[in-house]
Amino acid sequence: MMGTSVEIKIYNGYGHSKNLVVYGHVLKRKPKKASDFSKDGWKHTLSLLKLFFVRPVGSVRLRLHFYDQVIETIAEPDGFFKFKWASDIHLDPGLHDLKIGLVGKEELHGFTQGKVYVPHSTQYVFVSDIDDTVLISHSATVLRRLRELLIKNAHRRKLFSDHVLWYNLLSRSGTEMRHLNPFFYVSSSEWNLYDYLQSIFAHNKLPHGSFLLSHFKRWFDFFKTGKTGHDDKYRRISRLLRVFPKQKFVLIGDNSQRDPIIYAALAKDHPDRIAAIYIRNIKPKKAAITLQLFKNLQETEIQTCLFNTNREAIKHAVSIGLICQTDMEELTGF
Repeated sequence: MMGTSVEIKIYNGYGHSKNLVVYGHVLKRKPKKASDFSKDGWKHTLSLLKLFFVRPVGSVRLRLHFYDQVIETIAEPDGFFKFKWASDIHLDPGLHDLKIGLVGKEELHGFTQGKVYVPHSTQYVFVSDIDDTVLISHSATVLRRLRELLIKNAHRRKLFSDHVLWYNLLSRSGTEMRHLNPFFYVSSSEWNLYDYLQSIFAHNKLPHGSFLLSHFKRWFDFFKTGKTGHDDKYRRISRLLRVFPKQKFVLIGDNSQRDPIIYAALAKDHPDRIAAIYIRNIKPKKAAITLQLFKNLQETEIQTCLFNTNREAIKHAVSIGLICQTDMEELTGF
């Protein structure tokens, strides 16, 4: 936190020694206590609404300090900023500290501390959508989605049955407990919801991962929450494919909106990089379209699965060797 009215909000970065990236926003808002997304009732509603009343501070120059390196960039007009750089030193897997401040105003405001995550060189990278893939969100219906956001705090939001089990099994795929596979949660949800989503994931003990969300929204666009950023998802996942060229990717989403089309396009453009695609059958009327997209991938070695329950997805992952039976027995007792 900087000062009393300006905040540099840093989202956990990722990469490896030669390709690092960290995102964030420069925001202006009135002093207030930190949001507590475990509060219930109107207190939660108020905390969540406040996320959409902050104002971005655009076109300011920022300075990043990373070990002995200093890098500068300029925030976009909407306050969004991105640092991309190569490390001067070799980076071991794990979290590495960094700090970012406003150029020329570090003494006045201080620095904001952040981290960049360097995964172990595992066999797989998992990319997952969030709404209606992990969380029951009713994304296709605006009023039902808003009700989930405004009424249910981070401890009350419902995940699909067995989802934590499935993702924790996947995190062990082809690796060991001390070198878990990296997860990236790529969603059309806005950056406004970053802290809220992190609270949900931490409370439910989902695998730690980096969030890649969509454009920051102001209060007057609140009723459009979750309705943009689908086309941008292709670009964000493509960048992950470039950053981690040695790993195979597993893409997980649902058919309530555009995940099947985006994932099929990625598979067509990168057939040797995608190991499997999982699509939750949220909209049975769209099942035929999803299956046709899968059929178009038959000539590749990409495994595909349209599933209704996570148990079906787990069973499929076991059948193709993506989940080890030993891990299954250890986590479930069966």
